[in-house]
Amino acid sequence: MNNAEENKIDTSESKKVSVKSSFSVFNDKVSSIKMKMASNSYLKHIITPLGLFVLLPILVYSFYQITWASPRFESQMQLIVQQPDGMSTLDPSMALLTGLGATSTNSDTQIVQSFINSNDMLSYLDEKISLREHFESNEADVFSRLFSWQSKEDFSQYYKSMVEVSIDEKSAIITVKAQGFNSEFATLLATEIGNKAEWYINDIGHQLADAQLAFIKQEHLSVETRLITAQTELLSFQQKYNLLNPEEEGKALAQIVYGIEAQIASKNTELTTLKGVMSDVAPQIINIENQIKAYQEQLRFEKDRLTQQNNTDAGDLSVSQVLAKFSDLKIELELAIKGFASSTISMEKSRVEAYRQLKYLIQIESPTEPEDNQYPKVMYNIALLSVILFLLYGIGRIVLSTFNELK
Repeated sequence: MNNAEENKIDTSESKKVSVKSSFSVFNDKVSSIKMKMASNSYLKHIITPLGLFVLLPILVYSFYQITWASPRFESQMQLIVQQPDGMSTLDPSMALLTGLGATSTNSDTQIVQSFINSNDMLSYLDEKISLREHFESNEADVFSRLFSWQSKEDFSQYYKSMVEVSIDEKSAIITVKAQGFNSEFATLLATEIGNKAEWYINDIGHQLADAQLAFIKQEHLSVETRLITAQTELLSFQQKYNLLNPEEEGKALAQIVYGIEAQIASKNTELTTLKGVMSDVAPQIINIENQIKAYQEQLRFEKDRLTQQNNTDAGDLSVSQVLAKFSDLKIELELAIKGFASSTISMEKSRVEAYRQLKYLIQIESPTEPEDNQYPKVMYNIALLSVILFLLYGIGRIVLSTFNELK
């Protein structure tokens, strides 16, 4: 084969290669045009009211929920407030005076709920386990965490969103659910909440018991003071008038008066008899008349002792007044003794009752240690957002269609 033939062959092969390359370039251009057309059709479907207001937000929110949202672990515990059974053992009179009674279980559970949600609990947790530092940690995404520039009120609201307290009205069981960005902290948070709430309820119970005992002791002290005063006044009265028992001495004086009156009556009878047989100047008649006068003088003296004061300037009292005063003092002493006895019994009973009324916060379920995160609930959140957006989109379309028709 000569050189001319070889040149022809090379020329034909080069032409074939150039044709192939041109064809491949053409195919690439066609493919790029097809891809552009496809992308344009895709964008065409996206850039619609349905795509912009429904599909795109769902896609963005789904991306956040699946890839970016921080997992939150939840620890749960159950509490109940208990106290020993028993009615108030105070005497009815003391119970009316003190106004003490049984407290409502519903009130106790609401106190626990309010305390867990209070700023006092929040301050304790922040000091004890650095609660705010955990909520501001970089473990959480920017949409889930708390920021350092937010106020205490924001911190309180954020805490309430992370700690849920619910009460079963029938059983009075308190359920506490505490969330954290890791399992260990969620369990620690629930544990500290339970410990602090238990201390608070026990402290309230002791304060109420101390207040009840202090009130009863004060009442008992008043009754005891009344008894001592009554005893002192009675003894002073007896010492002043040198009387051991004025009632008995008053009876003795009355017997003396009655005896003198009897003697006077007897002498009058004897005098009448003698006058029938003797003259008025007879010695026996004069003697009897003198005896009658003496008895009458003694009778007036004894009656004066019973009804008149011996020494007005000295403030002395008559026997009748002494008896009346002594009777009043004796009645006051008897009442004071009865009141003291009743108060002593009530104080001892209330001492026992005060401790029986102490309340205790019992953990039915200890704080759980979660292994899987409970939040965010990805499928639920995405489904809920989708339903809401589609409903809003449908309502918007209906409103626009109605508006266009009326237009």
